Amino acid sequence: MRVALAHEWLVRYAGSERVLEALLEVFPGSDLFTTILEPTAMPPTLRSAQTSFIQHLPGSHSHHEWFVPFMPLAWRCTKIPADIDLVFSSSHCCAKAVRPPAGVPHICYCHTPIRYAWDFETERQRFPAPLRPAARLMMAWFRHWDRAVSPRVTHFVANSSAVKERIERFYGREAEVVHPPVRTEFFTPGDERGERFLFVSRLTGYKHPELVVEAFAELPFEIDIVGRGSMLESLRARATANVHFLPQVSDDELRTLYRHARALVYPIEEDFGIVMAEAQACGTPVIGFARGGASDIVEPGIGGWLIENQVAGELRLAVRRAAREDLDPALIRASAERFSFERFRAAMSEIVAAVVGDRDSTQNTSE
Repeated sequence: MRVALAHEWLVRYAGSERVLEALLEVFPGSDLFTTILEPTAMPPTLRSAQTSFIQHLPGSHSHHEWFVPFMPLAWRCTKIPADIDLVFSSSHCCAKAVRPPAGVPHICYCHTPIRYAWDFETERQRFPAPLRPAARLMMAWFRHWDRAVSPRVTHFVANSSAVKERIERFYGREAEVVHPPVRTEFFTPGDERGERFLFVSRLTGYKHPELVVEAFAELPFEIDIVGRGSMLESLRARATANVHFLPQVSDDELRTLYRHARALVYPIEEDFGIVMAEAQACGTPVIGFARGGASDIVEPGIGGWLIENQVAGELRLAVRRAAREDLDPALIRASAERFSFERFRAAMSEIVAAVVGDRDSTQNTSE
């Protein structure tokens, strides 16, 4: 079976790009399509992607978000070979608008419907203040367009229960939940746990790293903050002595940090939140926010603790609780095994078999 994989853009190697790599393992030899490719930021497996006209526009690699208004046209112009048997899009913005050849099924692995269109008020900090009125109008158009192109998808797969609910609410479509794969064979429990806490994330506004810095300013515990982003220097300026910044670590170093952390502090509303699953694969409990993907990942009292509000006071209470309560690392690890690559592969293969089988049976009936 020949498969075409469509992915938004390949400019930063993060969670959705890891999922794309996993899809390439499930469907080896697939044709890969994207809008923008920055080869130096990608592993060799993703450097062969075919790109759109946006690839050649000045600034597209360094400021890809400026080119989102051109993404619908880019996907409209993307030509999928006629002899493709299946189109599979990995979408958190516009990739689901890719046009499959006539009669070819299209499965969309949806990381989320476009967040800054469907939840503009929450996401508006992404836009400079002077541009927000124009951005609000543009996002209203994007909502209309996004709903209009959703019928191009034969079958939706959501990465979490929260995203499944958004797909049903925004598109009026049902979706199946298949969690992203986590490298459970790499992220494994290690030595005795330490007493330092850990936060791992890009340091940008919607991740709320300032909440962690504020909470630990009045706590006696140490925390390591792993990540880079536009807020790094401002966070350093306001951080107390018990907050330590590690802008860049290797995978091996990150695994060691997970293994030795008292708990991962992660008060972020994520579509899934692969960092939480990685920590749990190391037997480490998670302090999460009771919204989005954390509701699927963190079972309170077994895999960690959930806070109901993103406020420093509530986060401090959860950290103090994590400092005095011991959860069973074996149970935490067992819970994380739900997110193994083998389970991802099996679930995806089953979905593809059902969707392609339905197409074949329909064609046979019509003949």
